[in-house]
Formats: sequence, structure tokens, C-alpha cells
Amino acid sequence: MEGEAKPFAGRVAVVTGAGEGIGQEIARRLALAGAKVVLNDVDPGRAREAARGIEAEGGTCRGLAGDASLPAHAAALVAEAVQGFGGIDLAVANAGFSLASDFFETRPEEFDRVTALNLRGSYFLAQAAARQMRVQGRGGRILLLSSVCGHLAITRMAAYAMTKAGLEMLAKGLVPELSPHQITINAVAPGATLTPRTLETDPAYDRTWGGKVPTGRAASVADIAHAALFLLSPGAGHITGQSLVVDGGWTAVGDAPPS
Repeated sequence: MEGEAKPFAGRVAVVTGAGEGIGQEIARRLALAGAKVVLNDVDPGRAREAARGIEAEGGTCRGLAGDASLPAHAAALVAEAVQGFGGIDLAVANAGFSLASDFFETRPEEFDRVTALNLRGSYFLAQAAARQMRVQGRGGRILLLSSVCGHLAITRMAAYAMTKAGLEMLAKGLVPELSPHQITINAVAPGATLTPRTLETDPAYDRTWGGKVPTGRAASVADIAHAALFLLSPGAGHITGQSLVVDGGWTAVGDAPPS
């Protein structure tokens, strides 16, 4: 992006679950647009390699491995941003766990895992980031990663869908508390998206979803990242408490492939 405008110059971002897929692309595009990024992944190797890749492209990025479901790790990520880059302006709670489970057979430990990462992790990253943003007094942006599963019923996805719908309510519920500090909070809800994880689950994922999505294809990670960067940008300063669905029109049709 040499020679191009850097709309996020001077901003500092934390992105969780960013060792691959959507989170990595959001972190990458923020860094190439001028932000200094603290990138998290539970896997130390992925965190390290993702950060190195962004730095190799000319971005500024630090990788910090750890479990994003733990409030102490959320605090550590914000502390790393403050100590390493002087503050925090953008927080993206992307880390999440997808659970496909028969309701009648779901085990408590499975339920606890998906709620701990998707809900608790996102809630306490938002809290840690907002506390620091409030102290800084210059506002900020918080972004939560929801899903189309929070909008439509899909077989075997009830627990996961509950967490994603909860994140969209969190975005609304925090508006009264964050707005006085000029902090916005929104959510992006991706539809079927080509990532290393979805392709590992189904090598024909794009073909599986291509006939179900009105635009004729699954989303790319870039499609989701573009929406995320808009909501994190200065131009979205009057948008808060909203959820932006990025699904090629699928929720307008709702024709899911077989489970």
C-alpha cells in the first residue's frame, strides 16, 4: 500500500483469533492501512507467523499468544498495546469457537467452551479496551464478530447461534455506557466464508454454498474485512449498536445446505 492513504495511521488495534482466516485478514488490512496491531491467537506458532507475515508486507504488528476466553488475557492484550504502542483505539473480538452439536446430546463442557470464548472472551476484551479508551479520552471503536447463525435457525447450531445473537445484543446493550466516552460498538455477521477452517471441514465448501447464496459464491475473508474496516474507520463515527450482515444476500433467502 506504499504511496496510498493510510486511514488508520496513528491508531492502535487489538485483534483476537487472528492467526488465520477472518481475524488475520482484518489485522493485516488494519496494519497495511497504517494501524499498529497487537494480534492474538491461541496457537503460539500461528500468532508468530501471522505477525511476521504482516511485518514482511510493511505493517507494524506484534503477536501475543493466549486463550482469548480468559479476562486476564484480554487485559494482557490491552496492556501490550499500551506498553508497545502507546494506547488502544480499536478492539476486534474475533476469536470464536464453532460448535455443531445435537441439542439432545450436547455436553456441558461443550456448552461451556463455546460460551466462554464467544461470549465471555468478547465481553471482557470489550471491557478491557473500553476502560483504557475511557482513560485516554479520545474515543475508540469496538467490533464484535457475530454470524448469520444469530439470525436464522440452522440445525445443530443452537448453542453457537445463541452466542452470536448474544454478541449482537451486547453491541446494542453497551451503547448507553460507551457513547458518553465517544466509543462506538458494532458487530459484523459473516455468512458462509472461505477460511482454512471451513475448507478443512468441507473441501468443496465454495461449491456447497455457491448455489445457496444469491451472489453465487461464498464470501472471502476480504469481503468480511472490508466491512470490519468500515465500522472501525473514522467515517463510521455515527454508527453504533448495529450489526452488519455480510452474506451475499443469504439471510434474505435462507436456503441452507443439508447439515
